[in-house]
Amino acid sequence: MRLITGNSNSPLAEAIGHYLKLPFVKAAVRRFSDMEIFVEVQENVRGEDMFVIQSTSYPANDNLMELLIMIDALRRASARRITAVIPYFGYARQDRKVGPRTPISAKLVANLITQAGANRVLTIDLHAGQIQGFFDIPTDNLFALPVIHRDITDYLGNNLPMVVSPDVGGVLRARALAKRLGTDLAIVDKRREKAGESEVMNIIGDVEGQACVLIDDIVDSGGTLCNAAEALLKNGATEVYAYAVHGVLSGGAVARIKNSRLKSLVVTDTIAATDEMRACPNIRSITIAPLLGEAMRRINNEASVSSLFD
Repeated sequence: MRLITGNSNSPLAEAIGHYLKLPFVKAAVRRFSDMEIFVEVQENVRGEDMFVIQSTSYPANDNLMELLIMIDALRRASARRITAVIPYFGYARQDRKVGPRTPISAKLVANLITQAGANRVLTIDLHAGQIQGFFDIPTDNLFALPVIHRDITDYLGNNLPMVVSPDVGGVLRARALAKRLGTDLAIVDKRREKAGESEVMNIIGDVEGQACVLIDDIVDSGGTLCNAAEALLKNGATEVYAYAVHGVLSGGAVARIKNSRLKSLVVTDTIAATDEMRACPNIRSITIAPLLGEAMRRINNEASVSSLFD
C-alpha cells in the first residue's frame, strides 16, 4: 500500500498518512511557464497498490487535471491498482440536465477519471448518491455522519439539539442524524428563485424552545443556512448550530456566516481551510482523516468498508 498526493489538500493528506503510519511516494507536481501541469513519480511503484489523495475543490479544474495526470503517470509506471481518493468530488452538483442543451458534468468527470486509469474511487458524501452509477469502476461513497454525530455529542451532549434539514432534499441525511441522536426532526420548506439564492418559506415541525442543528452536505454561499437559521429563531428556536460535510464557502460566504445568527458552523476538512475560514470565530473544522484512512486500509486488505457504518 503506497500513498501519493497532489496539491489540493496537503493537511488532510498528511493526517491520513499519519493515521496509516505511511510515508508518501516522492513525486514532483509542478507547472510549466504556460501553467501546464507536469507530474513525475520519483520512486518505483511497479506492482504497488496506489492511493492518490486529491480533492477536486477550488481551483477545481487545476486540481482535477492534477488528479488525472497523476493517475496516468501511475498507470504508465505499472502500478497494480490505482484508487482515486477524492474527499470532495467537484462537479457533483451537475448530476442531471437542468434544462435543454445543458451538460451532465458529473458523468463527464467520472468518465475522465475512469479513462485516465483509476481502478477504484473512494469519496465522501456525494451530493447525489446516483453519481456512484456514473462510474464503471467500484466506487465507495463514505458518510461523514459518524464524525458529525461524535462532535455534536462532545460539544452539545448536555443539550442534544433538534435536527433540522435546510431543504426537502436533505431529509434522509437529517433523519439519519436525528435517529443517531434520538431527537426530533424538522424541515425548512424553501423556494429557490435562482442559483445561489434561497428564500425560506415555512418550518415543518415545532421548534419552539428548542436548540436546533442544521445538517447539509455542502455549504457554498452560506445563504441557505443563514436564512434557515433566521427562520428557526423567528419560530421560537433558542439557538441554531450548523454542520456541513464540504465547506466550499465561496465568494462572501465566510463574512455572511460571521455576521449571521448561527452560533457556529462546523465543516469537515475534505476541503482545505482558507486563512479567512480559520480567522472566523464561528467556523470550526473537524477531521475525517481517520475515517478515510481506515477505509483505505480496508480496501488494501480486501476487507469490508460498509461495516465502518454498522
